[in-house]
Amino acid sequence: MDPAVIGARLASSVVTPLIKKLFVKEGPGAGLVDEPVRISSLLSFRGEKRTLTEKDLSKLAAELVARAIRNAGPGERPCPADEDELVAEQLATTLYALGDLDMNDVQAVRLGHQGLAYELAHATRTRGRTTLRLSQGGTLLYERLLDTACLHILHFFTQRSAFVPRTLVEQSGRLSELITKIDILIERIPSQTAQDAGFERRYAEYMTGKHSTLTIVGIDLSHAEATWPLDAAYLSLEAVSSGEERPLSAFGLGGEEPPAAPQHTALPADRALSGHQRVLLRGVAGSGKTTLVQWLAVSTARQESLRGLEQLIGRVPFVLPLRTIARRESLPSPASFLTSVHNPLDGAQPPGWADRVLTAGRGLLLIDGIDEIPERDRERTRAWLSDLLIAYPDNLWVVTSRPSAVADDWLGAQGFAEFTLSPMSREDMAAFIDRWHEAARQTCRTEEERATLGAYQSALHTAVRTKQDLSRLATNPLMCGLICALHRARRGYLPPGRKALYDAALSMLLTRRDTERHVYAPGDVQLDEEPQLQLLQRLAYYLIRNGEAELDRDRAEHLIEEALPSVPAAQALGDAPAILRHLLLRSGLLREPSVSTVDFVHRTFQDYLGAKAAVEAWDVGLLIRNAHDAQWEDVIRMAVAHGRPRERAELLRKLLDVARHENGAESALRLFLLAMACLEHAPDLDPAIRDEVTRNAMEFVPPMTIPRARELATVGPLVLELLPGPEGLTNEVAECCVVTASRIPVDAAIPYLARFAGHPAVGVRAQLASSWGRFDTERYFHEVILRLDRDDLYFVAESMQHLRLLLDTGPRPWLILRGDFTADDIRDNLDGEEVTRLRLNRNHVVEDLGAAIGHLTNLETLYLTDCLRAVFLTGLSDLPLRTLVFETPGLSGVGVVPYRMEKLTALERLKVTIGHASMERGFPPNITWLDLHVVHEFVDTAWLSSVFPRLRHLNILFPSGTDRSIDLSPLAALPDLETVTINAEISGTASLPGVTVTASSVSARPSAGAGSP
Repeated sequence: MDPAVIGARLASSVVTPLIKKLFVKEGPGAGLVDEPVRISSLLSFRGEKRTLTEKDLSKLAAELVARAIRNAGPGERPCPADEDELVAEQLATTLYALGDLDMNDVQAVRLGHQGLAYELAHATRTRGRTTLRLSQGGTLLYERLLDTACLHILHFFTQRSAFVPRTLVEQSGRLSELITKIDILIERIPSQTAQDAGFERRYAEYMTGKHSTLTIVGIDLSHAEATWPLDAAYLSLEAVSSGEERPLSAFGLGGEEPPAAPQHTALPADRALSGHQRVLLRGVAGSGKTTLVQWLAVSTARQESLRGLEQLIGRVPFVLPLRTIARRESLPSPASFLTSVHNPLDGAQPPGWADRVLTAGRGLLLIDGIDEIPERDRERTRAWLSDLLIAYPDNLWVVTSRPSAVADDWLGAQGFAEFTLSPMSREDMAAFIDRWHEAARQTCRTEEERATLGAYQSALHTAVRTKQDLSRLATNPLMCGLICALHRARRGYLPPGRKALYDAALSMLLTRRDTERHVYAPGDVQLDEEPQLQLLQRLAYYLIRNGEAELDRDRAEHLIEEALPSVPAAQALGDAPAILRHLLLRSGLLREPSVSTVDFVHRTFQDYLGAKAAVEAWDVGLLIRNAHDAQWEDVIRMAVAHGRPRERAELLRKLLDVARHENGAESALRLFLLAMACLEHAPDLDPAIRDEVTRNAMEFVPPMTIPRARELATVGPLVLELLPGPEGLTNEVAECCVVTASRIPVDAAIPYLARFAGHPAVGVRAQLASSWGRFDTERYFHEVILRLDRDDLYFVAESMQHLRLLLDTGPRPWLILRGDFTADDIRDNLDGEEVTRLRLNRNHVVEDLGAAIGHLTNLETLYLTDCLRAVFLTGLSDLPLRTLVFETPGLSGVGVVPYRMEKLTALERLKVTIGHASMERGFPPNITWLDLHVVHEFVDTAWLSSVFPRLRHLNILFPSGTDRSIDLSPLAALPDLETVTINAEISGTASLPGVTVTASSVSARPSAGAGSP
């Protein structure tokens, strides 16, 4: 690891106390000022306020050198032993030049830590001070220590209470972020040999190159044009915890009882994974699971722009697609990870490297596609995972699967949290359409083509907004990409329905695009669409029958050779290897993930073509026998779509028979819902069969739990006809019904949801308020939002159009603003006297909270969730804030405490995440309820009792657990303490008579405790 990256392995806990000695202490009553301060006036070793001698400065520099050498890698001393004193002398001489700089603290911060280091070195030389002759190692150590010292000097300036207010917030944040990153790297990365560090650099470069592009469906088929930079293509979709999909509800603050915990909401998928070491991520075909895996791998390999993704700092990514590694006789050990995925660097990795990485807890293991391996292999895969987890428990693990491939809590015993990728919202669809057309614009040859493409882009936006069947199909990246490609290829015309879209897409990919682009020269042999389909169907059906996702190239050639007598037209291209090469190069449906293997570009195409082959062979017995297997669900749906009316009836009748004879209720439910979902693809069907399918599905309606509600939503719009109205339902069941309907983003769902608008349960109304973004804005607003009772309800705005509609029909005292509303948007639109409770979610643009909300004179409650720039509370001191929740879901490894919080003297309830450095931050004196998330493994309860003297309710959560026992006896100094909740082993409870203490030694998943605001 490059010492420039990790600051010569000196953590902030070592450097900060030493750097503070360079400067005079602030006197009592120091406050905000409007002018910068000269650096020379702050020094403790120059001028009138001298408390540090030059000899002391030399000792300080020597201590920095000694610490850096002590923490160097094994056998890798950074400089010769006889140069230690020389390096320290040179460093002390350079730091002394701080008094010679003609600049103030604001100018220095603006300059940056490396610029300040340069200025100090330049000042040392120009003043004629001795520049010692050091070896290359000594010079490098000196430079790294100077950079590190300057970084902490600038951070010290921004921490002073006299630092110019509202100035250089971005630079201040970057300094803090860089120090945090260095601390995490030092903690996470053990001392390394040069061999390991060098290989990791090569490996990171390879992983970035390997996974940093995506295929653009339908744009072009040449290699150069058929890929899309991941940075441009990646769309951060939302994920919800599988057991926690509940909308934001009331935040009760009245009375003496602890307020209800805030409900969990959807988060960007990469952020939702933070705070958990082990995650099982579910998503339907085409929902972006593999793209997310690529994004995490590339972000980790680059180690850049990880603000909000600090859990990836210092990690090493291992991408393990199960479709590839499960084909081996035995699943790989860490030493074989690279071999198993055909990584060309396998032979270059140092012996034992993977073991050292995982033993240190530095691995990010991305295990993609549980659903893409046969059901018979899933148990051995779980056993393999369990063994790895026992051997290497401290790494990050992400496993992906289609929703029903494995049972709920399949990896629960191994401590995996479960998340589900949400369908694309209307805003996501719009963003994807824009990105797709921007990428397609790069392939246009003339201005006329670009203008035509712009017209198609505008027309498609309108079509997705207004056509119900289209908006329902475009809810995942794969289908949205197909729709964009077809819309362009067909000059603005789109066929209705999923099967028709796939047929048109295959026609486009197999024949029309090459013909229209004049790929073939006169006399070239062209293969029509039908013979290509026949050959591709054989390959797809072989994979499905054998429960595999890829096959050896030799096997693919053999299958084609067997099919040639039945497909004579294909023989014009030559023998089987030549035909396979043609399909790989020209079809756009096949690819070569490695030299010797072949697979389909996406599982959806494989299922569609395999289903067509199954229907043509009428292998109905095979379809029914595998109906319980998640790998076959889409195959069966598409088989119903391909079948004739009589074939559809027979297939569905047999599917119902199997469902009735299932032993478990969950298995029966899955099959009945599968049959129900098939009706969408059966426009011509015996009415008796249709009624029978519907009647059986009715046994599971209404849904009784939130997970069941989500599962029921997968059936699609048909389920809307089965859901009951609000009359006679319990509050819990009514909420489940609303969850199901709100996850079916078609216009037909709006009248159903509108029936619940007057429901008394706040959970029902909150779900309705939170679902606005999935539907047509105007219609949903007038039919649902306007009819919601405003008592104890947060109204959600995800765009300025939402916000204006809400405020024009106000007042709305409780508001959630989700997304990047600017400070001007908030200040210019929110009435200063109306808003009493405000939540800002996922806002990455607001920095100056005072400018944004300082005018809200009646604001009592403020939630800041994933608002990483809004860390300065300057300007809020005059507000009557009683409750503050500051949540950073993406910062699982670091505590971020807002600045100037001590100015909020009315604050009584606080939820915040702290690290070591956070304990030096000022806190308001009147906190009575505290929800503290501690990112390290220890918290000083004596510090708690001194900082929060009026505490009544305390909840402490260690998101990653703790192995240390926490002594609660210092809390006896709190006279009003009533409850303590903590997920750790404890001692000292005998000192807390009359206090209700709830403790658990189990590492709890992050959640709000009983005493949480």
